[in-house]
Amino acid sequence: MTSTFRIGRLAAIGIATCALASPALAQKDKMTPVPTPAQPNAIELGTPPLPGATAKESWHSQYGSLFARNVTVATLTPYLPDPSIASGTAVVVAPGGGFRTLSMENEGSNVAKALAAKGVAAFVLKYRLVQTPPDMPGFEKSMREMFSSAGARPPRPSTPDAMAASIAPQLEDARAAFALIRKRAAEWHVDPNRIGMVGFSAGAMLTMTTALAGQDAKPAFIGDIYGPMGAMTVPADAPPLFAAVAIDDPLLGGGETGIVKSWIAAKRPVEVHLFEQGGHGFGMYPKETTSTGWFDEFVRWLDMHGMIKPAH
Repeated sequence: MTSTFRIGRLAAIGIATCALASPALAQKDKMTPVPTPAQPNAIELGTPPLPGATAKESWHSQYGSLFARNVTVATLTPYLPDPSIASGTAVVVAPGGGFRTLSMENEGSNVAKALAAKGVAAFVLKYRLVQTPPDMPGFEKSMREMFSSAGARPPRPSTPDAMAASIAPQLEDARAAFALIRKRAAEWHVDPNRIGMVGFSAGAMLTMTTALAGQDAKPAFIGDIYGPMGAMTVPADAPPLFAAVAIDDPLLGGGETGIVKSWIAAKRPVEVHLFEQGGHGFGMYPKETTSTGWFDEFVRWLDMHGMIKPAH
């Protein structure tokens, strides 16, 4: 697999989800620590606590949304549709955050709730993260240092196995999520063969890696939302791909479509949306750009592939 990602760039990508999300929300751009919210429906995935982790999970607010960091225990939170509209399709939702934080609402629960309203069972994956300083000033300093050195980092691993090794704990969490949903498919009224995954920024990289090197995860379809857009080796059994990115995204924009050409070369279904404006991290934020329409287009794409209607 070839990729335009650099290690430092990738780490910065999800952090920039906060920093670049929306000028209209600039008055709320300060990261403010908040108590860790109750998560009564979160199910621990059983993957081991992050080795060597000492900082406890903490949360902060920004742009009116909630973010988690220092996650050491992975969880999966179900958002199930009303049985009267349930399609049997499920989606694992992977928020972004550079593997150092997670946009738990804008790229997590808000996405899941919108999918459930369309009859799709959604499951927000809170995967384990790289440790950051426990205090907010220390965290902000570490991010500034990461940004300043991002361009000098070596290229990301260039094969599926190497990429999988570089995010091994997160990939293990994603695989465990698929295993849990299939185990409880009857209880959650999910078709085990109709479980897909959608990811944002770093979560999109996790989604791509889960599809290409996730062994038994095997997503039925994947959504790459402002994630990897460079050319890569695509296997003959790759899942259908939906990709969306803004051309003015300072991290992943510019009109790169190598990933689309790769899927076409492999004769696999692919759809791409290159929005004129939207920046990075637009997610479910209401904006005056057409990028806000990515979700509706994603649902139309799922419907075109027969994933919104109940299987007979």
